[in-house]
Amino acid sequence: MEEIKEIQVKYLAEGLEPLCYVGGKSDWIDLRAAETVKLKAGDFRLIPLGVAIALPEGYEAHIVPRSSTFRNYGILQTNSMGVVDGSYRGDGDEWKMPAYATRDVTIEKNARICQFRIMRNQPRLSFARVEHLESPDRGGFGSTGK
Repeated sequence: MEEIKEIQVKYLAEGLEPLCYVGGKSDWIDLRAAETVKLKAGDFRLIPLGVAIALPEGYEAHIVPRSSTFRNYGILQTNSMGVVDGSYRGDGDEWKMPAYATRDVTIEKNARICQFRIMRNQPRLSFARVEHLESPDRGGFGSTGK
């Protein structure tokens, strides 16, 4: 079993629910709106999540919407998946969700709007130019092969 990693979290909003796993059902951790946000259809806003986090050395965080976020609030995360690298770790480095509203909506403070998990950083890679690849050709983009 892997060791438990302790992560330093600075809460930047009063009354914000503490970080927790998603309903005990997965290894993703909920993030909440740090303030009530009102959006009109077509608005873009960086929604503050009320936390600054010092990730363990060699890790990054992946932030995605919860499965119910679009149904409940009609917002889309504009970068599809946010990546927070380990250098974004200071007291003022608040995590935010870049959101685009498809309808008028009010998102209440403490609403669970996205989730994250941490992943080890990709190892250093080198790239070798070749004339041919060793694997068989599957037929190009969108092909399931023949």
